[in-house]
Amino acid sequence: MIRELIGVYNANGGLLGEAAYVWGRLRHTRHCALCDITHSPWRRKPAWDDLAARLPVPFTLLHLNELPADVATLIEEIGAPAVVGRTPDLALVPVLTADELDEVAGDVPAFERLLDARLADH
Repeated sequence: MIRELIGVYNANGGLLGEAAYVWGRLRHTRHCALCDITHSPWRRKPAWDDLAARLPVPFTLLHLNELPADVATLIEEIGAPAVVGRTPDLALVPVLTADELDEVAGDVPAFERLLDARLADH
């Protein structure tokens, strides 16, 4: 059972991190499928906010430079972007990988279907 979801962007937070990501996006050298799911080019997607409000567990979004040590260790193993879950005993488990996030191509309803299926497995 998952008690918390943590989405990890493939980008650093803060003004410099955001600027570096945008610059890399424009040059086609940076990509973050989770960013595409949660944000339009200009702001957070209302569909994302609606989904997050409906989820049965909290969903925290973090940038690479904001990760607690345990999350950072798992992300080093599986790569970012990713969604990981925290279990009742505080262990972390991979929920969705970068490839799986890429497959939904920024579509919030497709992400929701994939997440629901994966949560049913946990």
